[in-house]
Order: sequence, then structure tokens, then C-alpha cells
Amino acid sequence: MEIAIGISGASGAQYGIRLLEVLSEMGITTHLIITNNAEQIISIETEYDIENIKKLADSVYDERDFTAPIASGSHKYDALIVAPCSMKTVAAIANGFSDNLIERAADVCLKEGRKVILMVRETPFSQIHLENLLKLKQVGADILPASPAFYNHPATIDDLINFMVGRVLDLLRIDNDIYKRWK
Repeated sequence: MEIAIGISGASGAQYGIRLLEVLSEMGITTHLIITNNAEQIISIETEYDIENIKKLADSVYDERDFTAPIASGSHKYDALIVAPCSMKTVAAIANGFSDNLIERAADVCLKEGRKVILMVRETPFSQIHLENLLKLKQVGADILPASPAFYNHPATIDDLINFMVGRVLDLLRIDNDIYKRWK
């Protein structure tokens, strides 16, 4: 399996970082795009070092690198996950505006019938957000708001993050036990 992961400039980069950690532990090939805005948010919201995050991925691309393999439909990969996914990124993908590599990879995956999972981060949603999200769902994207459950009695922020990452893995049909399931 080969997965592209985009970390956009929305709050919650911990979701994408944890997903990278888990996929790396599983030996799954990953391609990473971190936007410049995401790098800023990571430095504000976390203690993570950008270079250490990049080391988790098999390949790392600049957000402006349209020569990256994942920018082409002829490069076979299974899915793109954008975690977190800003509403700017949602709007761009929904309207076919590929201004950066995350948006182009989403365009490629949608046109090739590959899985696209958008872990959206915004609240509340405006009508424009909802219309863009609906448009993306109608063309095959999975919309996964960063809304962790509480039935599992999370004790830490890591529990909340693991719940959401586990849900991404479920959508990819990757067996995992990183979160407590509903019984």
C-alpha cells in the first residue's frame, strides 16, 4: 500500500503527524506534503520538529513541486489523506483549483477513482463550507471531521488523536487497534 498525506494549515497537525507515525510503524509507504502554513501552525501548536516529522515519511515534497510522482495519475498510489484539512484546501479541491501539491494530488486521486479522505477542521461550518463538502462527497471523497468520540472515555489528548487516526485507518481498510471501539 502507498499513501499520500497532506498536512494543510488548519489547526490540528497532530492528526497528520500521528497518522505518519502509525503508517511508518506498519511499514506502509508514505508521501508527505506539508504546506508552509502548516509548518507555521506546527511550530505554534506543537513541540514537534519539522525535520523529524519529515523523517517519518518515505518521500517528502515541497507544496509547489508539481513534478512529484503523486502529481500524476500514472503514478500508482492508493489514497490521499489530508489531516488536518483547511477550508481553503476543501474549497480548492471542490472547485478543481490545484494551486499546490495537496490540491493536485486530491485532483489526481478523484479523477483516478482513488480514495481521498479529508479530515476537516473548522467549526461552525458556513453554508459555503457545507456546499463544498457536499460537492466533494458527491464525487467520492470521504469527509471525516476531526470530531473524536467520548464513549471510549479518553483520558488524554493522545486518546482523542488516536481515535481519529484509527477512523482514517478504518476508511483505508487497514486493521488497527489504536482506539477503543464501540461495544
